[in-house]
Amino acid sequence: MSKINAWDWIAIVLVIIGGLNWGLVGLFNFDLVAAIFGQMSFLSKLVYDLVGLAALYMIYAAVKMSK
Repeated sequence: MSKINAWDWIAIVLVIIGGLNWGLVGLFNFDLVAAIFGQMSFLSKLVYDLVGLAALYMIYAAVKMSK
């Protein structure tokens, strides 16, 4: 079994942030990213993009681990 590298940790943290944010949106209609960085500001879009890329990376990591 291989160790978790820096990219794996970054992806894990970003996916957790995304999951928590979606949970807040679903339960309380509260977008934490927008509250911190502004509604669809450059930084908000950057966070959303990074979370999406992290999710894609996690798909790759899951496939790699399943082999």
